[in-house]
Amino acid sequence: MIGLLRGLLIAVLLVLPSAAPMALSPDELLDDPLLETRARAISANLRCMVCQNQSIDDSDAELARDLRLLVRERLATGDSDTEVIDYVVARYGEFVLLRPVMALHTIVLWGAAPVILLIGLIFVVIGARRRSGRPKPEGPKLTREEQKALDQLMNE
Repeated sequence: MIGLLRGLLIAVLLVLPSAAPMALSPDELLDDPLLETRARAISANLRCMVCQNQSIDDSDAELARDLRLLVRERLATGDSDTEVIDYVVARYGEFVLLRPVMALHTIVLWGAAPVILLIGLIFVVIGARRRSGRPKPEGPKLTREEQKALDQLMNE
Protein backbone atom coordinates (compact mmCIF):
# COMPACT_ATOMS: atom_id res chain seq x y z
CA MET A 1 0.00 0.00 0.00
CA ILE A 2 2.79 2.42 0.95
CA GLY A 3 4.68 1.56 -2.24
CA LEU A 4 1.58 2.34 -4.31
CA LEU A 5 1.10 5.71 -2.59
CA ARG A 6 4.77 6.54 -3.04
CA GLY A 7 4.58 5.65 -6.75
CA LEU A 8 1.46 7.77 -7.17
CA LEU A 9 3.12 10.72 -5.44
CA ILE A 10 6.19 10.45 -7.69
CA ALA A 11 3.97 10.31 -10.78
CA VAL A 12 2.05 13.40 -9.69
CA LEU A 13 5.27 15.29 -8.97
CA LEU A 14 6.63 14.40 -12.40
CA VAL A 15 3.46 15.43 -14.24
CA LEU A 16 2.77 18.73 -12.41
CA PRO A 17 5.66 20.76 -13.87
CA SER A 18 4.68 19.80 -17.40
CA ALA A 19 1.05 20.76 -16.73
CA ALA A 20 1.91 24.44 -16.16
CA PRO A 21 0.21 26.51 -18.86
CA MET A 22 2.32 28.56 -21.24
CA ALA A 23 0.91 32.08 -21.22
CA LEU A 24 2.90 33.25 -24.22
CA SER A 25 1.40 31.96 -27.45
CA PRO A 26 3.54 31.38 -30.55
CA ASP A 27 1.75 34.10 -32.56
CA GLU A 28 3.01 36.72 -30.08
CA LEU A 29 6.69 35.93 -30.59
CA LEU A 30 8.86 38.39 -32.48
CA ASP A 31 11.01 37.20 -35.38
CA ASP A 32 14.11 38.99 -34.08
CA PRO A 33 15.54 36.96 -31.14
CA LEU A 34 17.18 40.07 -29.64
CA LEU A 35 13.86 41.96 -29.60
CA GLU A 36 12.09 38.91 -28.19
CA THR A 37 14.66 38.67 -25.38
CA ARG A 38 14.14 42.36 -24.57
CA ALA A 39 10.35 41.90 -24.69
CA ARG A 40 10.54 38.97 -22.28
CA ALA A 41 12.74 40.96 -19.87
CA ILE A 42 10.27 43.86 -19.90
CA SER A 43 7.22 41.60 -19.62
CA ALA A 44 8.70 39.79 -16.62
CA ASN A 45 8.71 43.11 -14.72
CA LEU A 46 5.18 44.24 -15.59
CA ARG A 47 2.23 43.21 -13.41
CA CYS A 48 -0.90 41.67 -14.85
CA MET A 49 -3.68 44.07 -13.88
CA VAL A 50 -6.17 41.20 -13.69
CA CYS A 51 -4.14 38.61 -11.75
CA GLN A 52 -2.13 41.25 -9.82
CA ASN A 53 0.28 38.67 -8.50
CA GLN A 54 1.77 37.54 -11.79
CA SER A 55 3.82 39.16 -14.47
CA ILE A 56 2.17 39.64 -17.85
CA ASP A 57 4.55 36.98 -19.15
CA ASP A 58 3.04 34.39 -16.77
CA SER A 59 -0.61 35.40 -17.03
CA ASP A 60 -3.26 33.96 -19.31
CA ALA A 61 -5.54 36.98 -18.91
CA GLU A 62 -6.65 38.80 -22.04
CA LEU A 63 -5.30 42.12 -20.74
CA ALA A 64 -1.91 40.51 -20.12
CA ARG A 65 -1.88 39.32 -23.73
CA ASP A 66 -2.72 42.83 -24.91
CA LEU A 67 0.12 44.24 -22.81
CA ARG A 68 2.58 41.66 -24.17
CA LEU A 69 1.57 42.59 -27.69
CA LEU A 70 1.86 46.30 -26.85
CA VAL A 71 5.39 45.79 -25.48
CA ARG A 72 6.43 43.89 -28.61
CA GLU A 73 4.79 46.49 -30.88
CA ARG A 74 6.64 49.34 -29.16
CA LEU A 75 9.96 47.47 -29.36
CA ALA A 76 9.39 46.72 -33.05
CA THR A 77 8.88 50.45 -33.74
CA GLY A 78 12.28 51.18 -32.22
CA ASP A 79 11.50 52.26 -28.64
CA SER A 80 14.12 51.60 -25.98
CA ASP A 81 13.30 49.43 -22.97
CA THR A 82 12.92 52.54 -20.79
CA GLU A 83 10.60 54.18 -23.30
CA VAL A 84 8.39 51.08 -23.43
CA ILE A 85 8.18 50.89 -19.63
CA ASP A 86 7.51 54.63 -19.38
CA TYR A 87 4.73 54.32 -21.96
CA VAL A 88 3.04 51.45 -20.09
CA VAL A 89 3.39 53.26 -16.73
CA ALA A 90 1.96 56.47 -18.24
CA ARG A 91 -1.00 54.48 -19.54
CA TYR A 92 -1.71 52.21 -16.53
CA GLY A 93 0.05 53.86 -13.58
CA GLU A 94 2.92 52.71 -11.38
CA PHE A 95 0.88 49.78 -10.09
CA VAL A 96 1.76 47.96 -13.32
CA LEU A 97 5.38 47.66 -12.15
CA LEU A 98 6.13 44.50 -10.19
CA ARG A 99 9.06 46.34 -8.56
CA PRO A 100 7.90 49.86 -7.68
CA VAL A 101 10.29 52.75 -8.17
CA MET A 102 12.06 54.06 -5.09
CA ALA A 103 10.73 57.59 -4.77
CA LEU A 104 9.47 59.85 -2.02
CA HIS A 105 5.83 58.82 -2.41
CA THR A 106 6.66 55.10 -2.15
CA ILE A 107 8.86 55.69 0.90
CA VAL A 108 6.02 57.64 2.54
CA LEU A 109 3.57 54.87 1.64
CA TRP A 110 5.76 52.12 3.15
CA GLY A 111 6.69 54.23 6.18
CA ALA A 112 3.16 55.39 7.01
CA ALA A 113 1.97 52.09 8.50
CA PRO A 114 4.74 51.76 11.14
CA VAL A 115 4.41 55.45 12.04
CA ILE A 116 0.63 55.15 12.51
CA LEU A 117 1.12 51.98 14.58
CA LEU A 118 3.67 53.76 16.79
CA ILE A 119 1.33 56.73 17.31
CA GLY A 120 -1.50 54.34 18.25
CA LEU A 121 0.72 52.56 20.78
CA ILE A 122 1.71 55.90 22.33
CA PHE A 123 -1.98 56.80 22.76
CA VAL A 124 -2.70 53.41 24.36
CA VAL A 125 0.19 53.78 26.82
CA ILE A 126 -0.79 57.36 27.73
CA GLY A 127 -4.42 56.30 28.23
CA ALA A 128 -3.41 53.36 30.43
CA ARG A 129 -1.21 55.57 32.59
CA ARG A 130 -3.95 58.14 33.03
CA ARG A 131 -6.41 55.50 34.16
CA SER A 132 -4.01 53.90 36.64
CA GLY A 133 -3.05 57.27 38.18
CA ARG A 134 -6.60 58.37 38.95
CA PRO A 135 -7.94 57.85 42.46
CA LYS A 136 -10.82 55.45 42.56
CA PRO A 137 -14.14 57.15 43.14
CA GLU A 138 -15.57 56.65 46.61
CA GLY A 139 -19.06 55.42 47.11
CA PRO A 140 -21.79 57.56 48.66
CA LYS A 141 -21.25 58.65 52.30
CA LEU A 142 -23.10 56.68 54.95
CA THR A 143 -25.24 58.30 57.58
CA ARG A 144 -24.34 57.76 61.26
CA GLU A 145 -27.11 55.22 61.69
CA GLU A 146 -26.01 53.29 58.59
CA GLN A 147 -22.37 53.32 59.75
CA LYS A 148 -23.41 52.01 63.20
CA ALA A 149 -25.44 49.22 61.61
CA LEU A 150 -22.53 48.33 59.33
CA ASP A 151 -20.06 48.30 62.24
CA GLN A 152 -22.39 46.01 64.24
CA LEU A 153 -22.68 43.60 61.28
CA MET A 154 -18.92 43.56 60.82
CA ASN A 155 -18.26 42.87 64.53
CA GLU A 156 -20.68 39.95 64.70
